[in-house]
Amino acid sequence: MQPPELEDSIEIAASPAVVWDLVGDPLRMPDWSPQVQSTRLRKGYDRVEVGTQFTNLNALDELSWSTHGEVVRLEPQRELAFRIAENWVIWSFTLEPTATGTRLTERRDAPEGISDLAAQWTDEYVGGQENFTKIMRAGVRQTLEAIKAAAEG
Repeated sequence: MQPPELEDSIEIAASPAVVWDLVGDPLRMPDWSPQVQSTRLRKGYDRVEVGTQFTNLNALDELSWSTHGEVVRLEPQRELAFRIAENWVIWSFTLEPTATGTRLTERRDAPEGISDLAAQWTDEYVGGQENFTKIMRAGVRQTLEAIKAAAEG
C-alpha cells in the first residue's frame, strides 16, 4: 500500500548550523514531535551515524507503541533520514540555507509502500490511512514550529 505524500517546510531565522544542532540527532525527536515520547539508541550504538539504530516510544491519545529506526542518510547541516522498520517509511529532515537563515523540510517517503502490519494497525486503531495522514500532517507542522521556536529563541 502506498500512503499519501507527506511533506512540509518552514523558514527559520537561524543558520543551518543552529538548526542542525536541533534536528541532526534522532534522540532529540521527543523535544519536537507531539507523537514521539522517548528515543533511545539501541544497545551497541553510542553515536549517531549511518547505520545507527534506535527505539522510539510513540503515543497518540491513549494509544502507545514502539518503533525501531535506523539512520539511512546523514549529511551534517544538510540532511538526516531514518527508516522505521515496522512500517518501512523513511522520515527525513532537509536543511537548505536561505538569505535569512534556513528552510527546514520534514518529509515521509514510502519507496516500498507501507507494510501490511502498519496498514492493518492504521485501519484498526486510528481510523484508516486518510485519518492517520491528517494526524501526521498536523504533527509534522507542530514539529517544524517547535524546532523554529527553539532555533529562533
